[in-house]
Amino acid sequence: MAKVYLGLGSNLGDRAANIKKALQLLESQVAITTVSPLYETEPVGIKEQPWFLNAVCAGQTALDPQALLAFVKGIEKKMGRTPTVRFGPRLIDIDILFYDDLVLESPTLQIPHPRLTHRAFVLVPLAQVAPHLVHPCLGLTIREILAQAEELGEVRPFEPA
Repeated sequence: MAKVYLGLGSNLGDRAANIKKALQLLESQVAITTVSPLYETEPVGIKEQPWFLNAVCAGQTALDPQALLAFVKGIEKKMGRTPTVRFGPRLIDIDILFYDDLVLESPTLQIPHPRLTHRAFVLVPLAQVAPHLVHPCLGLTIREILAQAEELGEVRPFEPA
């Protein structure tokens, strides 16, 4: 079994329910051990869209990295995600952040996620779940990466209405 960290985000519809549903669907192939609190985050790239809710989960899976990618993309499709512009609004987004200490670069998948060190919406919840996790390329913990990061955008704890 591989230890994996997945990032989840939603900015359309009932964002919290979308993330909850994605976590439930993940359970068929990922034994989720920890889920971060939800965070409300400003969009990256295209600013004229609703704010996101983001979370990170940790878990164990028997799927290899490519099979895990196909599985999470299948969940996105099952939940109704349709192709749109890059960094645009989405019902659900599930990213593979880490897969054990694997470093992988393929045409369809990069592990660790190549932009996680520049994304507060990933680093803040990831630091809640795994502050001492060491990035296999940088040799720094998530807490250290977050402390050194600059201009990551606004992230605030989500408080339902």
